[in-house]
Amino acid sequence: MPAIPKVDESMCTACGICADDCPNACYDIEDVAKLNRPDDCTSCGICVDDCPNGAISM
Repeated sequence: MPAIPKVDESMCTACGICADDCPNACYDIEDVAKLNRPDDCTSCGICVDDCPNGAISM
């Protein structure tokens, strides 16, 4: 089973980079990033690598 990213809401600033960079459009940005489509996530890790605050982990 592939790893699914987790957002640490205390570290997320809702900058939107994860939503912009996700190739499968899995994120919504509200007050914080939300993985709204986990079934579409391919565990590519782009969101983890691109988050400037380190708020996303696998």
